[in-house]
Amino acid sequence: MTLSFKKKSADIFIPSGQDAEKVLQSVTHLAIGAHQDDIEIMAYHGILHGLDNPVPTFAAVTCTNGAGSPRTGSFARYTDEQMQQVRKEEQRQAASIGRYALMAQLDYPSSEIKDPNNMSAVDDLVSIMASCKLDTVYTHNPADKHETHLGVVSAVVAAVRKLPKDNRPKRLLGCEVWRDLDWLPDEKKVVLNVSGRENLAAALVGVFDSQIAGGKRYDLATFGRRLANATFFQSHSVDNATHVTVAMDLSPLIDDTETSITDYVQVLVDMFKSSVLTKMQQFERK
Repeated sequence: MTLSFKKKSADIFIPSGQDAEKVLQSVTHLAIGAHQDDIEIMAYHGILHGLDNPVPTFAAVTCTNGAGSPRTGSFARYTDEQMQQVRKEEQRQAASIGRYALMAQLDYPSSEIKDPNNMSAVDDLVSIMASCKLDTVYTHNPADKHETHLGVVSAVVAAVRKLPKDNRPKRLLGCEVWRDLDWLPDEKKVVLNVSGRENLAAALVGVFDSQIAGGKRYDLATFGRRLANATFFQSHSVDNATHVTVAMDLSPLIDDTETSITDYVQVLVDMFKSSVLTKMQQFERK
């Protein structure tokens, strides 16, 4: 099978060199991010799952072309076109390091991903997911503050709902990048233990030199958040993990097509608001 995407400039990279149809049949965990390096920051849990199998079970999709990223130092003089090529190659390198089954870069400008009337990326995602036997899909969470990330999660939910019911993933997880999920009620958190193989985790994020040397220490920030999640998750027990990522469970949106993403998040935000105010009222000195 030859995957065909809307953008002729879209890039498909298969580290094993095998046919796309063959590798996708083994994919059970798929991550869909907005930018190059989002996958490695938010979906390390899926990457680890793929590494523990003799046949790679993890694949990834980056939706945008990487244009417009901040840059200083050795990358300060790079044009948008040059930066896009650098970031595309860095994403390929990460896929090789992480033994991804497949790495697709759809090459959309952010403006098209953010456009709710543009269904091209949705169709691309359907074509990928339809060939997989998906257990879990990782994407951005709908409380993220980056607008392009919100455009991606909207496209992902729309794509999942277009799949035949027996071809839809069992779990859909909205992950942390540009806003953490510490605010979620504990019973609503999906806590993902990503302890161990810190050298691999460092290599996966560290390969994006255009971002790190370009002025954003995503490597340190990613490790810091995972450490903080592990330690600050529970106050009255010892740590059961050293590195943790947190996700919002978006699985109810897979089959409940009547509930909008906005309405779903509204319930969680209201739960957070109620919890904060109720507890403070208990201890406030009148």
